[in-house]
Amino acid sequence: MEPLWTPSPERVERAELTRFRRAAEAHLGRALPDYRALHAWTVADPAAFWAFYAADAALPLTPPTGAVMSSDPMPYTRWFEGATLNYAEALLFPPALTDPAQPALIATDETGGERTLSYAELRRAVARCAAALRRSGVGPGDRVAGVLCNMPEAVVLLLGCAAVGAIFSSCSPDFGLGAAGDRFGQIEPKLLVGVSGYRYGGKAFSTVEMLTGLRARLSPEVAVVIGEGALEGWVPWESWLGEAAAPQFTPLPFDHPLYILYSSGTTGLPKAMVHRAGGALLAHHREHRLHSDIRAGDRVMYFTTCGWMMWNWLISALAQGATLVLYDGSPTYPDLGALWRLASRLEVTHFGTSARFIHACKAAGERPGDASAFPALRCVLSTGSPLSPAGFVWVYEALKRDVHLASISGGTDIVSCFMGGDPTAPVYAGQIQAPGLGVDLAIFDERGEETVGPGELVCRKPLPSMPLAFWGDPDFSRYKAAYFSVYPGVWRHGDLIAWAPEGGIVVYGRSDATLNPGGVRIGTAEIYRPLETVPEVADALAVGKREDGDEVIWLFVVLQADAVLDEALKERIKGAIRRLSSPRHVPKRIFAVSQLPRTRSGKTVEIAVSRLLNGLEVPNRQVMENPEALEEILGVVGGAQ
Repeated sequence: MEPLWTPSPERVERAELTRFRRAAEAHLGRALPDYRALHAWTVADPAAFWAFYAADAALPLTPPTGAVMSSDPMPYTRWFEGATLNYAEALLFPPALTDPAQPALIATDETGGERTLSYAELRRAVARCAAALRRSGVGPGDRVAGVLCNMPEAVVLLLGCAAVGAIFSSCSPDFGLGAAGDRFGQIEPKLLVGVSGYRYGGKAFSTVEMLTGLRARLSPEVAVVIGEGALEGWVPWESWLGEAAAPQFTPLPFDHPLYILYSSGTTGLPKAMVHRAGGALLAHHREHRLHSDIRAGDRVMYFTTCGWMMWNWLISALAQGATLVLYDGSPTYPDLGALWRLASRLEVTHFGTSARFIHACKAAGERPGDASAFPALRCVLSTGSPLSPAGFVWVYEALKRDVHLASISGGTDIVSCFMGGDPTAPVYAGQIQAPGLGVDLAIFDERGEETVGPGELVCRKPLPSMPLAFWGDPDFSRYKAAYFSVYPGVWRHGDLIAWAPEGGIVVYGRSDATLNPGGVRIGTAEIYRPLETVPEVADALAVGKREDGDEVIWLFVVLQADAVLDEALKERIKGAIRRLSSPRHVPKRIFAVSQLPRTRSGKTVEIAVSRLLNGLEVPNRQVMENPEALEEILGVVGGAQ
């Protein structure tokens, strides 16, 4: 396969990854001629790698008095024993930053409003927030919950919590009372902060009723509101912050809890994952600096909400001395070109989005590169679901030819990536370039034997960004059941992947959503990719339906505006799948729907639809962005019987 992009020798030479590889060679006293050799060292001796990286990055970490990586097996491994740091200090005073007047945050929204905070201004705001938290009796280990838009106040609250050692947790304001309550009700927050309203898709929405119900359910000691709204008994944000204060950063252990993130909760109560401050900082720093080549002064934009782990990932880029571009609202308002125009105007160097958004741009015939050359743009990041080969091609044909397209994959579970970009290597369509440095990634078959795949994504050695614990799981029983029940002692993530001949990684989707017709394992991505050759199909979802003791494939498609799912189109869909995948991949039945059910981070909920069609309960529908899509599927299926 020919690469879509190969970095120039000059670009390879300037990359932070190249500089780091040479520093590692000098440190080890031996050659590491390429990424593969560098990666091999990082997984052969992970304690040495992470210690060297922390020192090379000049992170504000005191020397450990014990082991860098304890000998305890996963999930009990502890890191940098005896060392202390403060996550907020690391982000607000990055060594690479030369001018505190440089913008730290540029916040934009659907209305075109724009606010800019310099590093100096952000430091002062965080100092006020930390002082307000202390006045409110919030200290190390206390939980703070935020129902927040992607706005500067959210960043200030996260960093204020980190400064005092409180544990931060957030969701976006479009979460209903049930979804927010299921999350925050587990952690009993001492302080609740909420935004009284938000805009999405050109419409204004009030959260007053939801916040009132949430406060009654959680009974926090203090409730703070941002924005206008009739919230009796809530303290306005600016009043709560109070006067200017001197910055104070509490030194905390490396493994001190930083924030709690949640699984989607589409098949049960969301898992509350406690992430350690040092682990998040170290993993994000490595991914930003080495895998994405983010440097001081770069402008980084990732479309996300405060309910998706990519928001946490984005905020850590402050530790590079970068400027973050925060966008609040719909990525498609007023049209699919809005974010591209914003990225061009603000000279974004790193643009992050979901595979779903790229696929939508391709399906709509968007060509943002025709309107702007994007001279500042060096990297496009994609995650959330597998990016198809055609999606890769669209980036290079319709956006920019000389850009590093870094498809990345990890999860809320590790608040980081198992695999991602290599800015010094070629990009191939449909492939993630490499496993992350320090990630002992492998592929196991059902017997637990290593294979080239397709098979289960596993991680054989601990990572500092693996959860410290699940909240309310003192004996680690839920934690171990989630990741270690299939391959004892080895982290099984739940993704179906394969090694590509070029050395990259192909992701086929969630292994728990894997189809099994006739006993043959099929990843859903193997069905979706052929559909890119059928222009009438805008989106699709495939599930397994139990019939007569076997499993058959049912396919749900969203069609383009003027298309009709007649017998001719069904046959073309089946023919494309048969030709480009195999006869075993061909669906038995095909249905047209107006929308596919998704989580609030944009992922299709294949497992929920499978449960629905096979007569099983689908709990926690309130966590979905559009639960009414499930009822449409039932109606379409029932009407076709």
